[in-house]
Amino acid sequence: MQAPGPGDALIVVDVQADFLPGGALGVPHGDVVVAPLNRLIDAWSARGLPLYLTRDWHPPDHCSFAAQGGPWPVHCVAGTPGAEFSRALHIPSSAKVVSKAVRADEEAYSVFKGTGLLHELRTAGVTRIVVGGLATDYCVRYSGADALAAGLDVVVLQDAVCAVDVHPGDGDRALRELAAAGAELVTCEQFLARPGSG
Repeated sequence: MQAPGPGDALIVVDVQADFLPGGALGVPHGDVVVAPLNRLIDAWSARGLPLYLTRDWHPPDHCSFAAQGGPWPVHCVAGTPGAEFSRALHIPSSAKVVSKAVRADEEAYSVFKGTGLLHELRTAGVTRIVVGGLATDYCVRYSGADALAAGLDVVVLQDAVCAVDVHPGDGDRALRELAAAGAELVTCEQFLARPGSG
């Protein structure tokens, strides 16, 4: 596949304090995604390509929380420090923020569920998304699957994703599923090194 250019959008998924080590729902070693993502964000911004940062933005009584019968501890409650993006993440002024899972009665692992993002991408002429962030086996997996189902090409940045691995190997299985469905798996370095990428 080709180097980044017109028709591409970068989607940085849920690099939020509560999903980083030490957070309420910290992904083990989740902070390793920041450096490769920053390199790609910088290159992306230099090209003037569309960039989206997604975030869980839950109400305090969200259905995914254990107190409501869900599987997870309270995390990423809207307006709290845990819902903030990593302070180490490069966030250019051109980045657009997409909030998801904002309704108490609806889970939304996919960045496309209830956000209007797919319509926005199509309106902008985007045909391929490049995805990294947290976590491989949940929000990255579901977002990639929805994008493929919608007819978008999908590139998953292998060195810029990290898994919860509730069950050992969940992250690897998620990547295999995405690849089998048509996603391309590459590292940030491989992607940026392609001819024509500048």
